Amino acid sequence: MGRASWVVRLALTAGECQPASIVRQGGRGCNALPGTMVRVPRWLWILRWISGIVVVALIAAVLGAWWTSRRSFPQTEGTVTVAGLNSPVTVIRDDNGIPHVYAETPENLFFAQGYVQAQDRFFEMDYRRHVTSGRLAELFGREALETDMFVRTLGWRRVAERELSLLKTDTRRYLESFASGVNAYLGDHDGAELSLEYAVLGLGGLDYTPEEWTSEDSLAWLKAISWTLGSNMQDEIARSLQAADLTRTQIAALYPDYPYRENRPVVTQGAIVDGVFEQDAKKNDTRFPRRPPFPVGARDALLRAKSASEGISALLGTGDGLGSNAWAVSGRHTASGQPILANDPHLEASMPSAWYQMGLHCVEVDRDCPFDVSGFTFAGLPGVVIGHNADIAWGFSNLYPDVQDLYLEKVLDGDRYLYNGRKPPLQVREETFEIAGEEDPVTIEVRESRHGPLISDVDEELSTVGANAPVPKDAPERDTGYAVALRWTALTPGRTADALFGLNIASGWNEFRDAASSFDSPSQNIVYADVAGHIGYQAPGLIPVRRTGDGSWPVPGWNPAYEWDDNYVPFEALPNVLDPDDGYVVTANQAVTTPRYPYFLGNAFDYGYRSQRILELLQSKEALTPDDMAEIQLDDYSELAERLTPMLRSVRLPSSYYEAGQQVLDRWNFEMDADSKQAAYFNVVWKNLLRLTFHDQLPKETWPEGGSRWWEVMRELVEAPDHVFWDNTATPDVRETRDDIVRQALIDARDELTSLMSRNPQDWRWGMLHTLTLRNPTLGSAGSPAAFVFNRGEYELSGGPSIVNATHWDASSGYQATAVPSMRMIIPLDDLDDARWINLTGASGHPYNDHYTDQTDLWVIGETLPWAFTRDAVEAAGEQTLTLEPADE
Repeated sequence: MGRASWVVRLALTAGECQPASIVRQGGRGCNALPGTMVRVPRWLWILRWISGIVVVALIAAVLGAWWTSRRSFPQTEGTVTVAGLNSPVTVIRDDNGIPHVYAETPENLFFAQGYVQAQDRFFEMDYRRHVTSGRLAELFGREALETDMFVRTLGWRRVAERELSLLKTDTRRYLESFASGVNAYLGDHDGAELSLEYAVLGLGGLDYTPEEWTSEDSLAWLKAISWTLGSNMQDEIARSLQAADLTRTQIAALYPDYPYRENRPVVTQGAIVDGVFEQDAKKNDTRFPRRPPFPVGARDALLRAKSASEGISALLGTGDGLGSNAWAVSGRHTASGQPILANDPHLEASMPSAWYQMGLHCVEVDRDCPFDVSGFTFAGLPGVVIGHNADIAWGFSNLYPDVQDLYLEKVLDGDRYLYNGRKPPLQVREETFEIAGEEDPVTIEVRESRHGPLISDVDEELSTVGANAPVPKDAPERDTGYAVALRWTALTPGRTADALFGLNIASGWNEFRDAASSFDSPSQNIVYADVAGHIGYQAPGLIPVRRTGDGSWPVPGWNPAYEWDDNYVPFEALPNVLDPDDGYVVTANQAVTTPRYPYFLGNAFDYGYRSQRILELLQSKEALTPDDMAEIQLDDYSELAERLTPMLRSVRLPSSYYEAGQQVLDRWNFEMDADSKQAAYFNVVWKNLLRLTFHDQLPKETWPEGGSRWWEVMRELVEAPDHVFWDNTATPDVRETRDDIVRQALIDARDELTSLMSRNPQDWRWGMLHTLTLRNPTLGSAGSPAAFVFNRGEYELSGGPSIVNATHWDASSGYQATAVPSMRMIIPLDDLDDARWINLTGASGHPYNDHYTDQTDLWVIGETLPWAFTRDAVEAAGEQTLTLEPADE
């Protein structure tokens, strides 16, 4: 009997008396003994009747969502006539729905790219432009207003509008063509035909028609990515908050130096000569003094500044888990004799994935139509961000430069502020916000100093910013406090869009570097390989040269000694290397150069455990293959576990019950496999160890996430068993030591796992704790009644923080995955049709579409898909072909 008919039958028979044989099938019983009759309490059959109604309603809701969602499924076969094209375009999709576009001109190519992306992902695109323009409240009401206010204060959209005029003519033309393609699709579709989300929002009373897409909509998303990958202002805030209760020495222990002796940086050769980084040079002829700044702490101000930024950070994802693995190996280490390049960026998990896979091909590749490229891009952005063309391949990992500084500003009456003894005016503008469900808009004033927007103006509570800030003796009177301004390179209009199109058509190292020179923000480690047999590395981006200090602490804005110089680190001086001596380029967010490099790039790098592990695995085998690269991407080994486990095993515990938990660590290979009981126990111990060691002494806003910095902190701390951090401040009459805290962490972990999983340690599994739920960032949020329609999961994961298979979890909150490898790709330069790729989700953003999560199960188990590139291979793999025909005009 089907589930629906069972529910209907239950509802119809709820008040009847049934024999016991029918009771077992769901009827109402009348007797507890065979052959007799007994009446079930009325409350029970009422409960059953209500349950039946609920189940019927749920089934109806699912069926309704399924039917409505199908209205948005795009046409992927046959012919569509589209106004705006001047020649036919062919779109070939494989059995995973991944499109390859073939056109005769760049204008038609990017027009079709916009059309196809709108087919699969328009709501995601529309949501993103509402994020970057500070207009989420128009869709989602007052709850989104504070985030909108912060984004509008930063002015992402305003910067994008100024940026457009700086770009090359070709770049502007490609952006316009892409926008025209999106708008052509919008012209023939609306509401639920575009995406199920619009139907759900309409049920809530929203009367909304999407606006036409613009070039600025595409550019503004680059600002969001820059925020995600460059928000080191959080470190400045954290240090200042910690300064209220900790000494400078104690804070330094929480931010240890990079372990250069153990984990090598990206570039180990070269020096700056006459202002140019030369990879074969041995000695720099450039020196820059680094004077430490005065540590300005402004606890109340910075708490509120942190709060103001949390909304957008929660939407986009920031934190320790964001990063990437990207490496290239020269042909002398591969079985084919040609390079192999691999990349897996680590971003916050979302539904759909941050990435969109596609190929962009000119029918005849020549000077007039130079594109023959395939890879990953962002929905809403033309071109390919990461991938390869017929000549070169490239991948990214975040460089983690320090490109943000917080300035305390002494604001005076009349919207003026103090600077260098003068009183210049603040720039003031108004921003107005429309709010869904409300008639009256909200208007705020946004103020900017010479350093940037006053993020402390975002809401009324921030007016008392800086009231308790320690400042230099010659500081101006604080009165009601100081404002906080943010200076950030991404708020300077740049040419990153030029760089992306340049990478798409580069045919060799020199053209690659020329394109990278425009990659202003976010600064990335760009890994390179080409079909001629070369591998390389380039660090691009606008990285400030500071007159004083290194950007670790907020600084007094009234003092010009803390300014950035007018120029940035020259591109010619940024680290780069072609065909490094050892034949490897490995980047995993570690330090970029040795300490001898004269310019300051940053101090928030990953501490190098992932990168060193990757390098060691590459060096352990000659004749490397793409399969070897895939195996490395899935490596679950934890160096932290290998270092800490001997100490954990040596601690005496109070009973056999606790010892039984501890004993699972015996004969462990230190791998964080989803089925590992040892990994489950170790990670719960690690979470409790961080809690017991630091939660009593650090502000809640700075509690450990458990990533590579905390690995390094703990590695040094365990060598100091009497360090003050081991002491529990809640027991003032007792001075705890390392062994006391470690013992308690082992005990608490045993009790926690018994509660969460089983008393029997043999039943523990890391994957039962370390799960991933793919959530739609809007209608899939916690508490949304539509979440079951849009979200998928839970999926059990292997891996963890600072592991090559970097499935990050936040030790301050739980074990669920917060950032993951958002895609994986492997490109052998000897045969581009032998490349492999996988996305976190599918190509489609439409729930119930076959390609909504058709890649997710493969991603979870570490599998990849074939990645066809040449026309013959694409056609052989093709399952559906759509022709876009020009309309007669």
